[in-house]
Amino acid sequence: MRLAVVGDTLMDIDLHGHASRLCPDAPAPVVEVGRRLERAGGAGLVATMLAEDGHDVDLVTALSNDQAAARLRALLSGVRVTAGALGGPTPVKMRVIADGQRVARIDEGCGQKPFPLVDEVMLERIAGADAIVVADYGRRLAEAPTLRAAIESAARHVPVVWDPHPQGARPVSKAAAVTPNLPELLAFSGRAVNGLGAVATAAGRLRQRWNAEAVVVTLAERGALVCGPDADTHIAAPAAGLRIEDSCGAGDRFAASLAVALASGHGLERAVEAAISGAVEFLGGGGVSSLEGGQMPLPPAASGDVSEALAVGEEQEESAAFALARRVQSTGGRVVAAGGCFDLLHAGHLRLLEAARDLGDCLIVCLNSDESIRRLKGDCRPLMSQADRVDLLLGLSCVDAVEVFSEDTPEQLLKALRPDVWVKGADYDADRLPETALLREWGGDVVTVPLEPGRSTTGLASAIAGLG
Repeated sequence: MRLAVVGDTLMDIDLHGHASRLCPDAPAPVVEVGRRLERAGGAGLVATMLAEDGHDVDLVTALSNDQAAARLRALLSGVRVTAGALGGPTPVKMRVIADGQRVARIDEGCGQKPFPLVDEVMLERIAGADAIVVADYGRRLAEAPTLRAAIESAARHVPVVWDPHPQGARPVSKAAAVTPNLPELLAFSGRAVNGLGAVATAAGRLRQRWNAEAVVVTLAERGALVCGPDADTHIAAPAAGLRIEDSCGAGDRFAASLAVALASGHGLERAVEAAISGAVEFLGGGGVSSLEGGQMPLPPAASGDVSEALAVGEEQEESAAFALARRVQSTGGRVVAAGGCFDLLHAGHLRLLEAARDLGDCLIVCLNSDESIRRLKGDCRPLMSQADRVDLLLGLSCVDAVEVFSEDTPEQLLKALRPDVWVKGADYDADRLPETALLREWGGDVVTVPLEPGRSTTGLASAIAGLG
């Protein structure tokens, strides 16, 4: 059986240790870490489970080009990984656990949600699957139109199990089962859900809204409620008498087992029973801690010089502008860049930027820093701070990203960014610009656009000063 898992992949790290004292400068526990457990999270966790069950698994996801992504690929060695460009740092979630008690979670790169790229190979993996699990963790991959179209087309022929997220995408039409848990059902319904009757009513509304074949609400130790095409059925969990210390991954295990059961030809209720049993067995066997291949010894620097450890493990995150340029160019698009101080934004700036945006598929503004402007124009400038100028530029619909440079000229930034088009106002002679020779090194062009008559920052500043 060939299974496709589609969705957001994260790096999950558990740090297990012992706490016997508090910090001398704050009421926080000091955790002496003794064990580090790494695993693929999100869609990667579902794929890992299915691969360890012996299934042929394709993971269709998005990954960055950083150390966390490289480690994820190593952890997913038993899975065929087809990944589009994420366009931002790979999200990392680290849990700190002291004496079995979770004391903190540290997130890295989770606040950024760039729109991932989807390529034809990803769509082919979906089309060739016998069943599909969509693990939507609200990080935008499930929003991609081409990906959604491929999943919806597949749903006409094979079971699609969609594990939703309150901040994620709407499940595609005709999904065999959408599997929210009770808190997610509350978030989707927007009203109190008390008792199985209210759960069934809310699930029925969602089934109609999503045009799903069934909505299966997981209820932890109470099993699941199935809202199907014929009736609503509560399926209880087996009375296993388990002491569950960590329920992490139970929903992923449920969705994975449900997809396998449906693809094997089981009816909906029997498939849900199998999924509940799979989740209970998973938790009884230790949950995510039982997954193979994830335990790593602590790095030597963990008990030595912290600054040295940071220096060794430190990576440079790609800025939004560089990530955007890479994504656009990887699909054959044209990256346009324009530069300047943009101090006191006026209509002339707007017309130039609008014209520049029309020349390609994205516009990145290369912005002089405050220090750069002071060197170029004197201590009385800039009139607006760097942060304010960035905010104003990003507020324009024609500007897709802003990158600040601190040199007097943008040549070093352009060498790194490598735009396809560099735009200047018509008061410059393109043939005499140093940027022209630079862009020709990689086949780029320099374009000048007409200026808006009578608009300039100097003139505007003088007029404002005259009002005083």
